[in-house]
Amino acid sequence: MKNINLNSFKDFFASKSAGGIILIICVVISLTIANSPFGDSFSSILQLPLGGSIGNIHLEYSVLMWINDGLMAIFFLLVGLEIKRELVEGELASPKQAALPVFAAIGGMFVPALIFALFNNNTPTANGWGIPMATDIAFAIALLSLLGNKVPTSLKVFLTALAIVDDLGAILVIAIFYSSEIHFTYLLYAGAILIFLILLNRLNVKSIIFYLIPGLLMWYCIHHSGIHATIAGVLTALTIPTTPGSETSPLEKLEHFLTKPVNFLIMPVFALANTNIVLHSEMFGGIFTNMGMGILLGLFLGKPVGIFVMSWVAVKTGLGSMPEGSRWSQIWGLGILAGIGFTMSIFIAMLSYSDPAYQTDAKFVILVTSVLAGAVGFLILKWIYKLKR
Repeated sequence: MKNINLNSFKDFFASKSAGGIILIICVVISLTIANSPFGDSFSSILQLPLGGSIGNIHLEYSVLMWINDGLMAIFFLLVGLEIKRELVEGELASPKQAALPVFAAIGGMFVPALIFALFNNNTPTANGWGIPMATDIAFAIALLSLLGNKVPTSLKVFLTALAIVDDLGAILVIAIFYSSEIHFTYLLYAGAILIFLILLNRLNVKSIIFYLIPGLLMWYCIHHSGIHATIAGVLTALTIPTTPGSETSPLEKLEHFLTKPVNFLIMPVFALANTNIVLHSEMFGGIFTNMGMGILLGLFLGKPVGIFVMSWVAVKTGLGSMPEGSRWSQIWGLGILAGIGFTMSIFIAMLSYSDPAYQTDAKFVILVTSVLAGAVGFLILKWIYKLKR
């Protein structure tokens, strides 16, 4: 079992780091297209209707909506699988193991949201308080992996567990605060499907297809209920069986199957579709608006402050322990690196604002801040390694 876990751990980091590099390339490509003569054509393609109807089931949406509501549901399915595996047999399996990343993640979500709220209270952009709460695990791990043995493996595990708890928090925020008007009939249908999936789990049904087909129906019902459809991916994941033993479980099989398509296809496609920002000089002034400062300071300052302070509380109270071979300065550097919001931050920004101008400004500030946090966090961790030597 130890070898299996070790190989899974190596595969996870290999895919995440490579996926992060591909994400960066896709962002550059998307920005290049948006600011070229092909920009309008690309935007038109994203708005093309795609799909049709099957009886009373209507499945015709724009290409962009299929990406953000359909493909991202698969991304959230993988996130849900990672969360459940960590809870059952990973870094969150026991209270002592989970305490430090859970405390750190709570601080890393609360302080950025508070900073944004302070800047945007009683303004038209106040609804975006969830934007700076998120950490992009693919980008953060990609940069951390580039440091190689300059950071202890325990710090990489800590960042992974922290980001997974962070994702769980973001999922709850989306479900509770960023859903539209609730249609209870569809919600009841979705609830019945979820109960059916839980029953399959209790009956020890291990064939993955028996979970995925009802999961698709649940996606449709949740999409029409007013709650964001991607939540269906997480709920489906939490019902898929897993065991802490040596036998490879259905959850581990599905997670292994989805990891590469999500990291090398779905997230790059999301980046291509959602970072096609037409750049102009006025955008830099948008950084210094209430919304811009809320996002920038929330991610770049709020993240490291929240993570550092709550980690210190966990360690000093004895509820958690420092990652092996690490020091407090590295926790601070890691906190800055966690300020890379990108995927989830952009996703929440699009749910927060219906005004395309606000969406574009938010995306731009998220991009600028993520680059800044990534560069500064990387350089600080590299500098700490040189000081240690």
